[in-house]
This record gives sequence, structure tokens and C-alpha cells, in this order.
Amino acid sequence: MTEDAMTHPARDLLTKTTARLAPDPRSNPLVPRIADGTAPRSVLAALALEQTRVIPADRRAFEHLAERSAMTDPQAAAFFTALAQGEVLAGERLTAFARACGVDQAREASYVPLPGCQTYPAYVAWLALNASPADVVLALTANFSAWGGYCATIATALRERYGFTDEACAFFDFFAEPSPDLDRLATEAVRAGLDAGRLDETRAHAYGRLLQTYEARFWSTLGEPTA
Repeated sequence: MTEDAMTHPARDLLTKTTARLAPDPRSNPLVPRIADGTAPRSVLAALALEQTRVIPADRRAFEHLAERSAMTDPQAAAFFTALAQGEVLAGERLTAFARACGVDQAREASYVPLPGCQTYPAYVAWLALNASPADVVLALTANFSAWGGYCATIATALRERYGFTDEACAFFDFFAEPSPDLDRLATEAVRAGLDAGRLDETRAHAYGRLLQTYEARFWSTLGEPTA
């Protein structure tokens, strides 16, 4: 059997789950405002500040998932290791965005995160502690599709509507750019999970639905007048 034939069911499951979990466009009121330039810079600053908490939290969660799955599910471990490394690279790019928004180190240190924005990383941490790694691979991959689209829209708007430099947009460029290697790792991890009976599609879908709900809460919280 060819490698392509072996991975076909996994790819189908990833495609199907991503489509089923695609968010309602109305669930994100903020990105359209950024796209047309009507979101104030104070909201962009809040976005930067929230991400300074989200990125390191997700990195540690992915590292924990990699450690949990290293012995029993090496394909999942490789996927989560790649995610953790990506969060490191994203964090390096986040500083330029924050500074372009007028956020300095002192403000970062004193900032009190918004609860509605931190439910997503809190749930990723819960998954890292409690969920089957194979299920998490499927749930996260479905969620990343929406996140990447948001980042692509924001990257364009920051340049065209707000006059940000390429360096200041690099954080969003990073997530907006397709990653064939990460897609391959996700497919391999899902395939291994299916083959070994470690992946529960219903449970993974439930995890993905909650991730999308918390993602929507992140954006709606930032879009509130008090944000």
C-alpha cells in the first residue's frame, strides 16, 4: 500500500472536521473592523497584550503534550514539538507588533489579562493535561484553519489601513502562511491515532467545538467597548 493511500482516511477526517467546525463569520466581530480600519489602535494594543500571555501558555501546553505522547505516540509528539517550536518563533515576532501598538515592557508587565481572552489558552492547557493526544491533534488542526485566516486578514489590514511595517506584521504573517510540514505531521499523527484506536472522532469534535467557542470569545471580548 502506498503512503498516499495510507494517509487518505486521515486527510479525509482532517478535511471533514475542519469543515464541520468552521466558525460562523458573525462569531468574530473584531477582525472585520480591523480589516476596514475602524478598530482603534487601543484594541490592537489589547490584542498584542493578550497574545503576550497566550503564546507562552500555548507553548508550554504543547511541550507537555509532546512529553506525554513521546513514548506511546511519536507521531503526535512530533506534531506537538513542531507547534511548540512555532510558538517560540511567533513570540519572537510579537514584540515588534506590540511596540508598533505603543506597548512597552512596563505596560506588558503590569497588564491584567481579560478573562474572556484567556479562556482559549486555559482550555488548551486542560487538553494538555486530560485529553488523548491524538484527539487534540485533530481538534487543534481544525481550529488552526480559522486562526490562520484571521491572521492573514489582519496582516493585510495592518499594512494597508494602519501603516504598520513588515516587521510589525510578521507575527500575523507567520500564522497566515501555509505550513505543509505541519499539515504532514498532523496527517501522520491522525493516521497513527486511527490505526492504533487512540483517536475518538466524536470526542475530538467536542474538543474542537469548545476551542472554536473560546476562540470566538477571545475576539468578541477584545471587540467590546471596554477592551
